[in-house]
Amino acid sequence: MNSLAGMGKIIIMIGIFMVITGGLLLLAGKIPGLGRLPGDIFVQRGNFTFYFPVVTMIIVSIVLTLLVNLLFRR
Repeated sequence: MNSLAGMGKIIIMIGIFMVITGGLLLLAGKIPGLGRLPGDIFVQRGNFTFYFPVVTMIIVSIVLTLLVNLLFRR
């Protein structure tokens, strides 16, 4: 029975993480310039469009790394 309780806690934590991530994604679209920074790759030829936000991903990664380090510092 103990393993089911542990599994339930893990599923709840995953759900909370998904809700927070979804909320952040909704808010990220409202930040001006995010996703259209210099260095983001955008290719459009005819019916083909390729977009790869390299610089945006680097900035988001740095910010998230700093936040996680501040929150979980021991």
